[in-house]
Amino acid sequence: MSSAAAPVFLIGGWTLAAARQPGGFDARTETISALAAYGATDRWVMTAALAGLGACHLTTALGLRPAALPGRVVLAAGGVATVLVAAFPLPAVGESIAHTAAAGTAFVALAVWPALAWRRGAEVRWGLRPAVATIAAATLLGLVGWFAIELGRDGDVGLAERVAAGAQALWPLAVTVVAYRSPQN
Repeated sequence: MSSAAAPVFLIGGWTLAAARQPGGFDARTETISALAAYGATDRWVMTAALAGLGACHLTTALGLRPAALPGRVVLAAGGVATVLVAAFPLPAVGESIAHTAAAGTAFVALAVWPALAWRRGAEVRWGLRPAVATIAAATLLGLVGWFAIELGRDGDVGLAERVAAGAQALWPLAVTVVAYRSPQN
């Protein structure tokens, strides 16, 4: 349930919060964090969505027993860091070191956890096999890299962030679905 709720919190949160901004919100160029920043209209919507997303990642990490423990620990750390993103919103003007540190930690942890969660064995489902987990981590890290590049050049930062964060919210769901499906399927 928690892995299925994660993308709902994230995508539902950014969709509803963006719709609440007077004069519109450019999701291509503006960050998710801007929707929870001081000064944003109904900032509680995205704040609650980020806190819910983090709680989902933490809960998924606790319950995803087929995954190796180091990967589960890093997934849990990503969940805690996401809750901290909600706890340390951006100011109305300027930057926040605490927010940036929490967001950076969350993005990195949620990108690398698959590389630490794989297992070997004939009974291991595809999402937790070494090659698949490594490819997933590399892809997620690549998306985070794209986001970092866009941040540095003031480009389509909102688009890059949403693609990276969306993929990071969906991968635990994919792993959970295949890890717990019955052997007959």
